[in-house]
Amino acid sequence: MVANNIVDKEVVILKNIVILGSTGSIGKQAIDIIKRYPDRFNVIGLSTNKSIETVDAQIKELQPKVVVVSDGRKALELKQRGHGGTEITTGGTGLEELAAHLEADIVLNALVGSVGLVPTLSALKAGKTVALANKESMVAGGAIVNKTREETDATILPVDSEHNALFQCIVGEKEEEIDKLIITASGGPFRGRSFNQLQGVTVEEALAHPRWVMGPKITIDSSTLMNKGLEVIEAHWLFNIPYEKIEVLIHPQSIIHSMVEFKDGSIKAHLGRTDMRIPIQYAISYPERLSSPLPPVNFIDVGELTFEVPDVKNFPCLGYAYEAAKLGRTYPAVLNAANEEAVAAFLSRRIGFTGIPHVIERVLEAHKGGDETDLGILLEVERWARESAAKIIESCA
Repeated sequence: MVANNIVDKEVVILKNIVILGSTGSIGKQAIDIIKRYPDRFNVIGLSTNKSIETVDAQIKELQPKVVVVSDGRKALELKQRGHGGTEITTGGTGLEELAAHLEADIVLNALVGSVGLVPTLSALKAGKTVALANKESMVAGGAIVNKTREETDATILPVDSEHNALFQCIVGEKEEEIDKLIITASGGPFRGRSFNQLQGVTVEEALAHPRWVMGPKITIDSSTLMNKGLEVIEAHWLFNIPYEKIEVLIHPQSIIHSMVEFKDGSIKAHLGRTDMRIPIQYAISYPERLSSPLPPVNFIDVGELTFEVPDVKNFPCLGYAYEAAKLGRTYPAVLNAANEEAVAAFLSRRIGFTGIPHVIERVLEAHKGGDETDLGILLEVERWARESAAKIIESCA
């Protein structure tokens, strides 16, 4: 036999990426990863709400083809700085068009809030692979997103650490053999406090997360446990698992990011450092695994892994999320919109920390469910929920 001395070389495919929300925490970390692999990733589009100082530096470094600035006045200001090779646009249609950009292979949706829903749909309709960090897309519009995904055969790759972990545990497994999804939570900065003790919590205290470095909205959601409620709803739509088979466990060390239990009693767990660069990198490089930007976990240093049942009595937001999920229809969209308004009010010091669940509860109580598969109804319900929350917030001031 003649030896074959030809060695197959790895074929590296350059992926064109659009980053929606490039000036936020996820967007910035994604760019850090992309810069480590210039032969694999090419940024062709960016978006921001109004952080033009940050996006100005990103344009100079990455030379994208298109940048969308949602704030019209800030978009004009950015244009005046002169970026001849980059098209600067504005408005909601700009985001939709960017999400469906002809040359994009991957659209990383790192927008904050339900504003991310329509761009997600736009990307899926165009057949793009969506790296989804905008959980509100699935919470508010999971039925519509899944319908669109099925119609176009587009792909969603979860970026949130918990859903990315679930995805990695499920790859190669049969859906009918999954018995339970277990989503872990750090417990936030106020784990163990009573509801009365939470009444005096300050914005600064709520933003001091013990494990993760995230944007302000998601950090507050983590402190109220609403983040876990939203993640339960997102997991239901992403993985087609009934709510009664999705469990939340408090895991203060945040080393296990999620677990999947199978019908034979086996459990797969995803473990790793508490750093969002790991799930972001996996999502945009999938199905490959690239070298980590971080050292591995040292289990001797970790020492122990502990678990607790969530305290829904003193942190009722998680309970409200499960309630809205089981009611279905447009209740999850209302839950999400009311929460967004309440969190914004807390961050601007118009209501106290315990005012967040109060606002959510009252809006949910007043809602009459609608058709969650109709985008027009969904958007109208969201508008109603925001207006209702605003009135409650004003009465609390």
